[in-house]
Amino acid sequence: MKPVARKSKKLEPLISVFSFLLLVLFLFISVTLANMIIGQLLNDFPGLVRTAKNSSVMSSIFLSLYAGFLATLIALFLGAPTGYILARFDFPGKRLVESIIDVPVVVPHTVAGIALLTVFGSRGLIGGPLEPYVQFRDALPGIVVAMLFVSVPYLANSAREGFKSVNPRLEKAARSLGAPLWKAFFLVTLPLSARHLLVGAIMTWARAISEFGAVVIIAYYPMIGPTLIYERYISYGLSASRPIAVLLILITLTIFIVIRILSAGWSIYDRD
Repeated sequence: MKPVARKSKKLEPLISVFSFLLLVLFLFISVTLANMIIGQLLNDFPGLVRTAKNSSVMSSIFLSLYAGFLATLIALFLGAPTGYILARFDFPGKRLVESIIDVPVVVPHTVAGIALLTVFGSRGLIGGPLEPYVQFRDALPGIVVAMLFVSVPYLANSAREGFKSVNPRLEKAARSLGAPLWKAFFLVTLPLSARHLLVGAIMTWARAISEFGAVVIIAYYPMIGPTLIYERYISYGLSASRPIAVLLILITLTIFIVIRILSAGWSIYDRD
């Protein structure tokens, strides 16, 4: 009686290639960031400490975080209803609407800044009439508008996918029990798609605080973190701009990791 030959476990060639490419991508991102951070910590840690104690630097970084937070709140207010309509209804021009919403992702951000300036500038379509009440040029509202423009597609698209993942029959069941549409939305649909909305909000915030091109056109001042880094690099070189860049990365990474950890257990509605 011949022994049964055991098949050796081998990785498929395609999986091996894909795994290698995964490693390349991982190293491309991680080594680039780690090299800058570790280089700063090892070669000029006192410079990083001095930067962290600099009030103008911390004000710029805080302004980035705060303006990004405001832009994310507005994106939630606009993007969640937009995602719901796009997920639940078909209507003439729907594809066009979806394409227009994605345009800020592909438009060069300096172009976006010029476009925003023509609308929200002192002589703009919106900025002109509102100038006695709200200033957009070189002011916080201008920063928020620029951040919102480039980041809101991430929220709208994530919301759309989240609402698509919720079976419409659950909404109908709630309505058949007497719940009005708004109640079915807030008690059934919204909780079931909350994880998608959270991920979309995180990506929107991350994209907003990293924006430079659109912001620098409409609101060079007050300086946000990326604008200050650019200004220091142009004026004083890499040695003056790198500590600010490292500090901004460390702060945003810390916030990002904390949010991800807190949201890691928020998957009760995603279980099969």
